[in-house]
Amino acid sequence: MKRTIRTTALTVGALIASLALPAGTARADAPAPRVDLRVLVVSDGGPATDAIAAELETAGTPYTKVDLGAANRPSIDAGFLADTVDGRPRARFQAVVLPNDNPFPANSAEMSALVAYEKAYGIPQVDAYTYARPEVGLQYAVGTGYAGSLDGVRAEVTQAGLAGPFGYLDGAVPFEDNSPTVGESYAYLSTPAAGADFVPYVQAAIPGRPTKGSLVGEYRHDGRRELVVTFVYNQYQQQFRLLARGIVEWMTGGVHLGADRNYFAVHVDDVFAADDRWDTVLNCTPGDVDCAPGEGTPNPIRMVPADVDHATAWQNSRNFTLDLAYNGSGSVDHRQDNNGADPLADKLIADRGRFRWVNHTYTHAFLGCVQDVSVVPWKCATNADGSTRWVSRNEISDEIATNRVWGQAAGLPLDNDELVTGEHSGLKVTPQQPADNPNLGPAVTDNGVAWLGSDNSRDPVQRRVGSATTVSRYPMNVFYNAGRAAEQVDEYNWIYTSRAQGGSGICEDNPATSTCLPAPLDTATGYTGHIVPLETRIALGHVLANDPKPHFIHQSNLAEDRIAYPVLDGVLDGYAGLFADNTPVVNLRMADIGVELQRRAAWRAAVDAGQVTAYRVGDTVTVQAPGGVAVTATMPAGTRRGGTGFGDAYAGAVSGWTTLPAGTALSLTLPSSATAPQAAAGTGDTAIPTPTAPRTRVPAGVSEPVPYGTER
Repeated sequence: MKRTIRTTALTVGALIASLALPAGTARADAPAPRVDLRVLVVSDGGPATDAIAAELETAGTPYTKVDLGAANRPSIDAGFLADTVDGRPRARFQAVVLPNDNPFPANSAEMSALVAYEKAYGIPQVDAYTYARPEVGLQYAVGTGYAGSLDGVRAEVTQAGLAGPFGYLDGAVPFEDNSPTVGESYAYLSTPAAGADFVPYVQAAIPGRPTKGSLVGEYRHDGRRELVVTFVYNQYQQQFRLLARGIVEWMTGGVHLGADRNYFAVHVDDVFAADDRWDTVLNCTPGDVDCAPGEGTPNPIRMVPADVDHATAWQNSRNFTLDLAYNGSGSVDHRQDNNGADPLADKLIADRGRFRWVNHTYTHAFLGCVQDVSVVPWKCATNADGSTRWVSRNEISDEIATNRVWGQAAGLPLDNDELVTGEHSGLKVTPQQPADNPNLGPAVTDNGVAWLGSDNSRDPVQRRVGSATTVSRYPMNVFYNAGRAAEQVDEYNWIYTSRAQGGSGICEDNPATSTCLPAPLDTATGYTGHIVPLETRIALGHVLANDPKPHFIHQSNLAEDRIAYPVLDGVLDGYAGLFADNTPVVNLRMADIGVELQRRAAWRAAVDAGQVTAYRVGDTVTVQAPGGVAVTATMPAGTRRGGTGFGDAYAGAVSGWTTLPAGTALSLTLPSSATAPQAAAGTGDTAIPTPTAPRTRVPAGVSEPVPYGTER
């Protein structure tokens, strides 16, 4: 039901009184306020506020979430928003995020308190999703603008946006259109209202009109600043992911804890080895465990020297480095079968310095339970007493150590801390092996392994295994047993179509699997027409989500038709068309990714436990955290720590990790260009009209397809 809500008129004196600020706050000689580096997120349970909260969570930016629907929620009053610390007025939040410009009932004391707080301390407010009308500085969308779907629309960042909080973008903000039958984006497009101090940051063409309407813009009024967002979104949609960083930069003035970067790393498994090939007649992979013993004839896929040349040329053209996870016995066996010759290994070893290398075990043996492959699917073999038979500690250790020695003899530039076992084996795999091999932890400890690759689709949370910490890897749905595009499509059809269409029926048995097909793909066009765009979108989504986890494919995908490259090119081309040069893809090796994930977990634990204190007074930022916990922060370019610069440049700002000795604080000096929070000017006794609640339209949920049967 539509409801109209209005706040009461407040004078400057009433604002100060309602916040219980010291009487001298407004004096020129009063102490500068302390503003805590924490964001207040007021949520109505809708996708927009939850998306902004998710961005803060991932970046490591402290926030307090107040759920308007919770019966025991705190009241947002003067005492909740501000107080005094050591005689200095303190703003407890540096920014406020609301579901819309006023989500409270009529004459709400809570909205009055927020208005007073924002005026007194110069605190910005984000209206996560509202509709266009004069109360937010825009003309009504009806009649002069547009209200409806923006699926597939290409919005753009204005010059003001590029010069301001969205300067990390190249300009284009494409809205997703992933389904022709599902509405994914709803928006209001409108131009600024007459006399309104409104600056559009992101806009799109108004259908049927020669003008463009605002989607994101800043509205200054009555001594307050609001970021007005007039399209609905969820945390997974590309349009939000592109703008999330800028929304946070706007609300914090570029001064906040946490950091956001765009990561992409690609591991190529089974290098030097050969991968078994999918049989398009048998619908299984001869030589692997999904075919019955003796069924079919193995026809393995293995790179050739020309594939190495292509890989190095591709890397050079992309300024990108692949991580090659190698199995030394693949070369040893090939030489034994070919009178000592292995041109592929010779080429890879000659070009070894062009790649990063990861130990993938010597023979790619399965290191979990002893597999009983006499049945399909396989099961764990058991001892006479019914207990699980495990691959031994010595066998696991030999696989790790032998491959390391082989790689060292070949001169590969290894990081001996890193390990990816074949099929991530040894780690739990359901349903057959719901627990880790108990011998895995001791074996990786014996070999000094610090970082152990795991499959994100079944083991996504970083955890300890002996001396090692896991690094989850995203499996790409580019199958290990496909060297040709037609093979990939045939297997894809088998997995993702119904039994009636000649498929496996996995989708019928698991209806939540979102990759399922309504009909089989054409083997001639299905790869480039369907699989590549889908896998590109999924991987690019990870890149845009501040997610450093690597992706993995297999050496077979760099051979024959080289089917991996269209996906990798799609990700990197798509990224290059969206971001400015000051925001490059960050391409880390596995150990560095592990450290990043480990630091994030420790930082989040400290923040959640209330062990982090951070605030700004004038041009000084002070951060206190437990000793040994690395602090993450993003600051304006030119910020200094003592006599040296702080952080590394990224996206027009500087950010980084800083580990503090126990009992010390991080002190940063901001550049003069970083405007300090202060009471806003012009806060006379102007009534602040509050609009009706916006129409809520929740976009279609975005779920990621779960790859099936892709890992070897």
